[in-house]
Amino acid sequence: MRIEFILKVKPGDILAKSIFSSDGKILLRAGVSLTLNYINRLKQLEVLYVYIEDKRLSDLDLEDIRLNELKVDTLKGISSIVKKITLNDRVDIRDSLIKVEELMNYIIEFGDINKSLNDIKTHDNYTFVHSIDTGIMAAFLGINMDFKRSDIINLGIAATLHDMGKVKISKDILNKSQGLSNVEYLEIKKHPIYGADILRSNTDLSVKVTDAVLQHHERVDGTGYPFGLKGNDICLNAKIISVCDVYDAVSNDRSYRTKFNPKDSYELILAGSGKFFDEEVVKVFKETFAVYPLGSCLKLSDGVEGYVIKQNKGFPDRPVIRVLYRGEDKTPIKFYEVNLLEHINLSVECVY
Repeated sequence: MRIEFILKVKPGDILAKSIFSSDGKILLRAGVSLTLNYINRLKQLEVLYVYIEDKRLSDLDLEDIRLNELKVDTLKGISSIVKKITLNDRVDIRDSLIKVEELMNYIIEFGDINKSLNDIKTHDNYTFVHSIDTGIMAAFLGINMDFKRSDIINLGIAATLHDMGKVKISKDILNKSQGLSNVEYLEIKKHPIYGADILRSNTDLSVKVTDAVLQHHERVDGTGYPFGLKGNDICLNAKIISVCDVYDAVSNDRSYRTKFNPKDSYELILAGSGKFFDEEVVKVFKETFAVYPLGSCLKLSDGVEGYVIKQNKGFPDRPVIRVLYRGEDKTPIKFYEVNLLEHINLSVECVY
């Protein structure tokens, strides 16, 4: 399969991964042949990228069926929590939290980074899928920082629920496409407090979880919110979540800005090391995640285009590419592979 920009999808292309709504319902099932009506509907839903079947990339496995099931269950669980809290300030959300814990346990046992963070976000499901991806990223960092299982689960739960306080913020403010007024921004800055209060009131979660939710917008130089905490005054879980939250957020389109390209998203985190983000967390982030996900379409400096099929450990921006096209008109060619680690004269010009 390959990742394809929605404007390049053609009628007859086969959808390789299902697309879900915010409450976990299937909007379009994997395996369907995309018609013009389906493609237009995806555009209306603000789906910018989809996974398409491609025989030339049939050996590129990005699918984990059990993981997908758990993510859908978690999506439903978070949606249920939000609905309950919206209707009533005090509710029992423990059953929904079990879904998050099951997902984290699976990541610990069987998690594959290449298969874990390749979801399709729509305008409708962005908040929930962003929360899940932030939780999964945080869990991988916890694993690579040698956390105990219980601590990884607490970290993953906190990261998945980090924006829970936004249920108390007006949707008009959250979805505003123009700049926020000072009053509106002050309200946005309260969501970590709201989130921690919600979890304290409705769960018996560890203080490690509630503190991480409360502090996930703090920055090590003291420029964050809501309290302007610095350095070691910020808990480690919050430091991890802040990196994952920012990275996933800037990697996706929002109502008020377009997404960063993968290289810029990655460099933003590295550039913030020691100023906004904890240096050790950024070091592990760099060791854990690659710049260009498997299945990404890249244009190289010699004019060819192809898809990322393999990562080079320790070199996050120099993957192996399977070249399929050449020239501005994307002339199909007999495919071959290029290892960017062995061709230092080549660079990535564009990501599609």
